Amino acid sequence: METSTTQNARPRRERPKPVRLTEAAAARLLQIMREADGKFLGVRVGVTNGGCAGMSYTMDYAEATNPLDEVIEDRGVKIFIEPKAILFLIGTEMDFETSKLGSRFAFRNPNQTASCGCGESVSITPAQDSGKAG
Repeated sequence: METSTTQNARPRRERPKPVRLTEAAAARLLQIMREADGKFLGVRVGVTNGGCAGMSYTMDYAEATNPLDEVIEDRGVKIFIEPKAILFLIGTEMDFETSKLGSRFAFRNPNQTASCGCGESVSITPAQDSGKAG
């Protein structure tokens, strides 16, 4: 009788990306990075406490990889995610929207439960394990 642990092991599925970019967001981020004065590795995305709804999304240039960063690449853009933000961002799609009055990066987050009237802050609950095996 074989006792190998690999015999009963289920194939590993690819872990979903915490943040995905739309084509518009990736194109704009790549343009911004090309035009930036410094040489940056990518974009750092996170959340911070504050605002009337409790939290705000953050974005900045990533100049270096921090030891606990989650680093993913989507559509040619490296995204560095702060460790404390991972559970709040799982499943988020980042888009770049343009209208007659301006343009902005928009976060479509399934963990977001509310937003303030000005659109600058949000309420987010940490993602929960669905308990489904896949």
